[in-house]
Amino acid sequence: MHQVSVQKVASAGLITLTRPAALNALSLEMIRALTGALLQWQQDPHIRLVAMRGSSKNQSDASSPFAFGAFCAGGDIRFFHRAALAGDPLLEDFFTEEYRLNYLIHNYGKPVVAFMDGVVMGGGMGLAQGAGLRLVTERTKMAMPETGIGLFPDVGGGYFLSRCAGHIGEYLGLTGCVLNGTQAVAAGLADVFLPSPLLAPLWAEIAKGSLVDEVGVARWIRAASATDIEAGAWPTAAVDQFFCLGSAGEIIHALEAAAVSDPWARDTAAVLRRRSPLMLQVTLEQIRRARGMDLASELRMERDMVRHCFRPTHLERVGTALEVVEGVRALVVDKDHQPRWNPGRIEDVQTAMVAPFFASPWPEHAHPLRGLDG
Repeated sequence: MHQVSVQKVASAGLITLTRPAALNALSLEMIRALTGALLQWQQDPHIRLVAMRGSSKNQSDASSPFAFGAFCAGGDIRFFHRAALAGDPLLEDFFTEEYRLNYLIHNYGKPVVAFMDGVVMGGGMGLAQGAGLRLVTERTKMAMPETGIGLFPDVGGGYFLSRCAGHIGEYLGLTGCVLNGTQAVAAGLADVFLPSPLLAPLWAEIAKGSLVDEVGVARWIRAASATDIEAGAWPTAAVDQFFCLGSAGEIIHALEAAAVSDPWARDTAAVLRRRSPLMLQVTLEQIRRARGMDLASELRMERDMVRHCFRPTHLERVGTALEVVEGVRALVVDKDHQPRWNPGRIEDVQTAMVAPFFASPWPEHAHPLRGLDG
């Protein structure tokens, strides 16, 4: 079965990710299928709106072949692991083409609606955050958990996290905290809460061609939903108090100092202690730099960073010594959930380990994302 279903129905372009056994995690094949469809529809005067969703392993009735499921759990990290160990050049293509797709969605010339039901993480956030209308449900589980596998929040993560209010972006990027639907709206990472029973009826309305822009979709949701959803509570003051500090080490030390009387500080510090110390500091630097960047520049920076994650020549590491290879091993290969980070403690991360992640390995004229409009 193909991993993406692409349909042109009435005035709508409908995209369904159909890799439910992997929670619709993105493969290179899927990235290429999505890019091809979006580029074609951009030039099609009959397409007025694009909608994206994920499918479930539980098939619905014959008249609607896909049940709504996880939107997208991210990139295919098992592929990352295999490709890194094998020196597969397709790994380079994956990130270049994925970031181009992210940019395309952010700058698409027609309305895009993302149905962010279920798991929406990593690469799924890259697809959804550029949409003009981002819908969440009571089943939404949203996160950028990359520091837990030895990576950083890419796919434009520096861009959209840095534009959250206060220092919520640093908090989400470093901890990988999972948000529910109402919290996602409160954080500015979703626009509208949609009760899950309304997913299929809304999709059907879009397929009929009766809804052709974000305003019409939002109006339909307001009319169909009988209850007002309150935004989820946030420990915003606490987030800003700690995550404004100058380094990941300072953040952790301050949280640990407050842990005796503050359960949230204690739990947050414990989470950070389990993440890659090196990538915590890289991620903090990424988000802080991204606040002053446009999307094209930020994606080019991320492309530099991801090259250094898989080829950290300044650290003289290859193969199983790579932070990301170790992180994926611990999570999904051996599943021991005991990554052996290097360095193992935030106190041992040195500036000389972090700074080279932000130096481009390519001259400007040869950068893989040189064609993006800055």
